[in-house]
Amino acid sequence: MAIGIGLIAFFILLLVVIVLVVYAVSLYNSLVRLRNQNEKAWSNIDVLLKQRADMLPNLVETCKGYMQHERGTFEAVTNARSSWQRASTRGEQIEANNQIAGALKSLFAVAENYPELKANQNFLQLQATIQQIENQIAVRRESYNDAANVFNTTIQQFPNLIVARMLAYQPAPYFKVEEADRAAPKVSFA
Repeated sequence: MAIGIGLIAFFILLLVVIVLVVYAVSLYNSLVRLRNQNEKAWSNIDVLLKQRADMLPNLVETCKGYMQHERGTFEAVTNARSSWQRASTRGEQIEANNQIAGALKSLFAVAENYPELKANQNFLQLQATIQQIENQIAVRRESYNDAANVFNTTIQQFPNLIVARMLAYQPAPYFKVEEADRAAPKVSFA
């Protein structure tokens, strides 16, 4: 009888260990899949951010000939692009993106005061291309934030958080609109 009870206890313990190992492997694979989805979503945004940043020097040069008294606007665009190039973390890249978006908004608003510039084909083409990129960034930002939300929720739920902490997984930052960008731009037809 004692041998039978010991054997049953051994098999129960073995079964518990197997279940825990299968769960841990499944959880690990799930976390890796979610992390990779998050990285892919960010990479899709990063490509567009680079395209937009590469277009900024051409845009500034096109505008300089017409907008000679707008040095501060040009410096804001140039400084924002430099911040983006220096950004080393995803959070810094998001912040730099918000700076670029604000600087572009200001540049295009100021350009409204220069009819010759607004008629320039190069400017119009750059403006249209940047607007297309901005629209693509908005779509991909939503996709990235969805992936970040799933990843963050998964690594913060118990018991997943134990494994996530052992693997040093950190929550992914959300791609948010800055408070200053929430205000509607002022349009004047004067």
